[in-house]
Amino acid sequence: MLKTIFVVGVFTLLGLFALKLVFGVLGFAFSLFGGLLFLALKIALIGGAVYLVIRIVSPSTAAKLRATWGG
Repeated sequence: MLKTIFVVGVFTLLGLFALKLVFGVLGFAFSLFGGLLFLALKIALIGGAVYLVIRIVSPSTAAKLRATWGG
C-alpha cells in the first residue's frame, strides 16, 4: 500500500513537471502559433470580402480569378 501511494505521488510530480514544461517553456510557441493563426484568419476574411465585392461588381473578373486560383 505504501508503494502504491509512492508511485501515485511520483506520477503526479512527473505530470506537474510535464505541464509546467508544456505551458511554461513552450508557451511562447503556442502564443506565436495563435498569433499566426489569427493573422491568417484576418487575411482570409479580407480576401473573401474583396472577392465578394469583385464578384458583385464584375462577375467575369471573378470567374477568371476562380479559374486561376481554384483549379
